[in-house]
Amino acid sequence: MNQSTQLPVSSWESLKQEIQQAAFSLGIDDIGFATADPFLALKDILIDRRAKGYESGFEEPDIDKRVFPGLTLENPASIISIAVAHPSKMDNPPKSEPGSNRGIMARSAWGKDYHSVLRDALDQLMNFIKVRVPEARMESMVDTGVLNDRAVAQRAGIGFAGKNCMIISPTYGSWIYLGEIITNIPFSPDTPVTEDCGECTKCLDACPTGALVGPGELNAQICVSFLTQTKGFLQEDHMQKIGNRLYGCDTCQTVCPKNRGKHWSHRPELLPDPDIAKPLLLPLLDIGNREFKDRFGSSSAAWRGKKPIQRNALIALGNFKDRLAVPKIIEVLLTDPRPELRGTAAWALSRIGSQEAMDGLLQALESEEDERVIDRLLRARRKLEETSMQGDSRHAAT
Repeated sequence: MNQSTQLPVSSWESLKQEIQQAAFSLGIDDIGFATADPFLALKDILIDRRAKGYESGFEEPDIDKRVFPGLTLENPASIISIAVAHPSKMDNPPKSEPGSNRGIMARSAWGKDYHSVLRDALDQLMNFIKVRVPEARMESMVDTGVLNDRAVAQRAGIGFAGKNCMIISPTYGSWIYLGEIITNIPFSPDTPVTEDCGECTKCLDACPTGALVGPGELNAQICVSFLTQTKGFLQEDHMQKIGNRLYGCDTCQTVCPKNRGKHWSHRPELLPDPDIAKPLLLPLLDIGNREFKDRFGSSSAAWRGKKPIQRNALIALGNFKDRLAVPKIIEVLLTDPRPELRGTAAWALSRIGSQEAMDGLLQALESEEDERVIDRLLRARRKLEETSMQGDSRHAAT
């Protein structure tokens, strides 16, 4: 046992108070302390989620690493959980107009990438501790770390686990980013929040795809936030539910009564640039790799590259039914080398309609060689033919 764990309890309590007092100046809005005991109750939940096929695939694959902090740091004594509050509103957001329609990024992609913001705060906190306890051992993580951020935050008293699977802080609502530090310092644990969602089910009722299959139970495979980050083709019903979302989904948070009136603008680095958080859709279809990196590289939305966002831009144009976008969508359909974008362009044209859209589909059918795209072209043509027939029937009836 090293020197850092042999000091009297009063010394650790004094250090804990120092940390709490310094937290805000270190870039932290809320901080809590928890035991480093295994998250045994979480293990059964994770196993059940995997058995049901509800995982996103972005998680740490080793369930034991998510449950046992000791697999990350030998002989851990406690875990420090931090929360950083972020904006929920945009000042003077630009509006969509025909020919100039806009997509929307989820709040987690507003401002500077929250991963780097949290890592900076965690680094500052660890340096603060190291100055006072040079022998301390610490391991920090954000989002992609092995531990479950929300389970740690719940145990540490940052907030309670909402039915929307978010940690809801009594002070900040769910508009918070989470991170943690496992350490061998035996900090005393804080008390978990006893508040809960009560009888409210607004998040479950509002979830666009029904991904919230029950209170606190998410099928990530059909969550709109997950779908916008995947690469490849999406199902037609999912594309309709995506609306004009380019990255992520905030529906289960915006409808939450616990978030009513909560908006945090005190961290300038997290404030949104409206033209990045709500960008014009048509220019996204032509954006090159360098320009994409220059414009979106500092946002958390950039981690999957431009392809999913360009596909989602086509989906949004289709859902806007923007006829002024048809020529550009046809151009994508005929010239883009990526099958996923050509297939999505076909769907968008079928959603918008018009003779120009049909002509584009027919032209593409003459040259398309990818079977997946051909299937979507045929479906799009059939949908436009059915729409045309329905229109003729209505016209005849009048």
